Amino acid sequence: MINDLPEIITRPLVQAALVEDLGRRGDITSQAVVPAESLAQFSIVARAEGVVCGLELARQSFALIDSNLKFKIYQNDGDIIPANTVLAQVTGNARAILAAERTALNFLTHLSGIATTTHELQTLIAPTGALLTCTRKTLPGLRAIQKYAVRMGGGRNHRMGLDDAILIKDNHIALAGGDIALTLRQAKAYAGHLIAIEVEVDTLEQLRRVLDVGVELVLLDNMSVEELRTAVSWCKGQCQTEASGNLRPDTLLAAAQTGVDFLAMGYLTHSARYLDIGLDYQ
Repeated sequence: MINDLPEIITRPLVQAALVEDLGRRGDITSQAVVPAESLAQFSIVARAEGVVCGLELARQSFALIDSNLKFKIYQNDGDIIPANTVLAQVTGNARAILAAERTALNFLTHLSGIATTTHELQTLIAPTGALLTCTRKTLPGLRAIQKYAVRMGGGRNHRMGLDDAILIKDNHIALAGGDIALTLRQAKAYAGHLIAIEVEVDTLEQLRRVLDVGVELVLLDNMSVEELRTAVSWCKGQCQTEASGNLRPDTLLAAAQTGVDFLAMGYLTHSARYLDIGLDYQ
């Protein structure tokens, strides 16, 4: 099973989700109607085609409720699967399985939805050579796993946080005095040789000034397709380009065809659908 997230990152998320769902008294429905010693076997089934993601978090959901539950995995995170594929099987105490069911499925459906959406959109733009990246527009507390899901779908991660790289935006420029070239020079003086610098530009005139100073990567924000094409031609051989702003599934391909290197798309994490996955009693 592919999973490059250490348990020290995922375990607290699973614990918090279980605590939220179990409340103060646990699963009182199962306690009321399911015999305490009942044993059962359930299959986790993807009812729609897509890209699997979140199996380790599902496993942890069941294990934290009852370490004696047996969780057998049949697929890997990142696998592209058809509808009605069995992803895993869980066997053991029925009450324990039902107590963890929703938490396990919430992680699986959400992360598989992100991975599936990313895969579909990266496949769409693949002929252009452009690469899809996510943004910091993630749910609070879930950034690490949402960005993991983007990777499982074939996308790339932009900054994980504010300490990853310097990304100069319009508010930074305004607060630094309003001169984009001077702001860039200040950032270079601060960064040293290990910190990457990217500058957001809204206009071609801003881009011209940035190129005069020199930069590794420019973020072309909310530009029209025509402006993107011009900007890419100016940047060729000088720096890489990244388009951002107003990128949706219906506008993505046109932006990619301008020749930009990267497309930063918040949609991947803030608007991706869920993938229909259920727990079926055997």
